[in-house]
Amino acid sequence: MSEALAAADLVRLVSRVFKPAAADKGLAIIVDLPDERLADNPDWAARRIMAAGWGDMLDGAKEDLGLDRITVAWYRNAGGNNADLPATCAPIPGEVLAHADDLAGRDTLPFADLFESHSLVLAPTELSATAPLKVAVRDHAMRAATMPGFLPSMISALRIDYAEVNRRVDLLKDLVDGATGAVVTTRVGGTEHELRLDLRHNTAHASGGLFPVNGAAGNLPSGETYVVPYEGNLEGDPSLSAGELPVQFEDEVVLYRIEGNKAVAVLSEGPHSEREAKYIADEPAYANLSELGLGVLGDFGLKPVGTILLDEKLGLHIAFGRSDHFGGSVAPGDFSSPDAVVHIDRVYIPEVQPDVTVVSLILESPAGKREIMRDGEWTGVF
Repeated sequence: MSEALAAADLVRLVSRVFKPAAADKGLAIIVDLPDERLADNPDWAARRIMAAGWGDMLDGAKEDLGLDRITVAWYRNAGGNNADLPATCAPIPGEVLAHADDLAGRDTLPFADLFESHSLVLAPTELSATAPLKVAVRDHAMRAATMPGFLPSMISALRIDYAEVNRRVDLLKDLVDGATGAVVTTRVGGTEHELRLDLRHNTAHASGGLFPVNGAAGNLPSGETYVVPYEGNLEGDPSLSAGELPVQFEDEVVLYRIEGNKAVAVLSEGPHSEREAKYIADEPAYANLSELGLGVLGDFGLKPVGTILLDEKLGLHIAFGRSDHFGGSVAPGDFSSPDAVVHIDRVYIPEVQPDVTVVSLILESPAGKREIMRDGEWTGVF
């Protein structure tokens, strides 16, 4: 299967993802640039070429979409995944920029103005812009598909049956919304670890890669239901999330002790364990468990490509860090600096964490318990 999208493919993709209507006049493709803080890499360079090419092709086919304008807008990278966007961007057609210094002397536009004139946004970026765009769609008549780390190897994931993907994530949302807790049992070697996540107070989100109405922003490709575990932000009502969570880093499994929905200690030993123990001590907002994610794309024959955009959609994942963009309470101001803001997913599939097995995932509700995952596979949910 081709690893490039032709103009006709892009028109079909935008039509399917956004369903442009008469009120939609503009589509913006926003692209971040390397700088002195974050060096370039070959995938990033190739993505910028791809994004500029998409802009050219869509500009030539905008009448087919009923749009007046296609804009490629470049900006200095935000410094970290899901950190706030800079104040301005530079709409520059027909060029591929190599570095943020190339923005010097260019005409700039506030992002707020870009969003006012472009109700459709594609974000094939190096650093995830999902969090700030989820915030932006609350204030502007727009919707956004975020594609952080997108690679040509993911194009096959844009061609699957998204009607079925949406059916599955909607089913999972109904189950999660009816639950008060989730129990994740994992195994490392011969030892099992149990983590109980408090699902009270928060509502799940179904992300099926379709954004037909304003006010929505999420990943493309997509295929997950996700929820912020209750973080204990209501006075007098602490979070009940507690237990142990293993995460594999290279050949080492780091074991976190969770209390009150935060990683409060590291129980394992090794260089990665030492680093993570220091990280959660120095940056308490990172220690927040910010997402329980249930990805469904593994059932569609897709395999991990080494980029979180796709890999997290393949199965169970649990995230640390920022949560306000999902309806939680941990925001950029809770971190020590803008560059420290992070929302990072840990994906529990064999190709990503081969030494950690998901024994089971059980949802608890007033009606009882329901096992929805066993040995890393969905159990009769769909």
